[in-house]
Amino acid sequence: MNIAKKLKAVSYGEVLWDVFADGKKIGGAPLNLALRMQSLGCEVAMISCVGQDADGDEIVAYVKAQGLDTTGIIRTEEYPTGLVQVYVNERGSASYEISYPSAWDKIELTDYARSLAGDADVLIYGSLVCRDEVSKRSLEELLKNDIYKVFDANLRPPHYTQATIESLIRSASFIKFNDEELLEIAAGMGSPYTLLEDNMEFIAYKTGTRSMCATKGKHGAVLMWEGSLYSNNGYPVKVVDTVGAGDSFLATLVMGLLSGQDPQRAIDYACAVGALVAASAGANPVLTEEDIEALMCRVE
Repeated sequence: MNIAKKLKAVSYGEVLWDVFADGKKIGGAPLNLALRMQSLGCEVAMISCVGQDADGDEIVAYVKAQGLDTTGIIRTEEYPTGLVQVYVNERGSASYEISYPSAWDKIELTDYARSLAGDADVLIYGSLVCRDEVSKRSLEELLKNDIYKVFDANLRPPHYTQATIESLIRSASFIKFNDEELLEIAAGMGSPYTLLEDNMEFIAYKTGTRSMCATKGKHGAVLMWEGSLYSNNGYPVKVVDTVGAGDSFLATLVMGLLSGQDPQRAIDYACAVGALVAASAGANPVLTEEDIEALMCRVE
């Protein structure tokens, strides 16, 4: 991916360990997004909190080694670094058991974190971090910045309310849902529609946020961008696990769109990246430009 302008992004929210049956991997949707954006040429800083424990030490060391600014990751002795039990079914789909309270539930903004957000082009955030009032208040403060705001719905029952989701949407410049999230949220806002495209138009009308996308698993995604709709029907791969696939899709899509890439090319490329992540173990596999282009060419 060729980026004409080096974007500066801040990703806010959970950093944690995804614990699988065969071991654990560093994750958390905001961190997965940040890592993928950094790999695509974005300058990224992470704002979060980890415990004063070995799990926290390892996360900070890993994130720093990947080239992200870790100065916005604070440490706490009162709460442990987050853990998520991940259960992957025979189709590769994941479900989650998320420990509470964790360090990332208690993100207190430092002056440095505030300056990071003030200097950035893009702020990325999700809904899970709002399950605790401490981290929720910090996010609300960051959302007051006049920058491009990317909201990843990332619904994890029972850690959200419809009212919170609607508030986060209204703050957003761009929204990412999966198909089930889109239908649930739109229905909660009173939508009578069943088609994804109709519900995207409904949410745009109700909230004023007119740029968004909805992923459809192996069937690709739909994008609303500057008044037009674009779609991709997906790329066939053998799924290992779906953890992080949507995060890498969104990171890639946002990077493409904000760097002026043709919207159809942006969603095609993002769907290919998401598919390759689903075909790999864990949320943050290394992908090459050659692998991505080869997958896209297989279905052209």
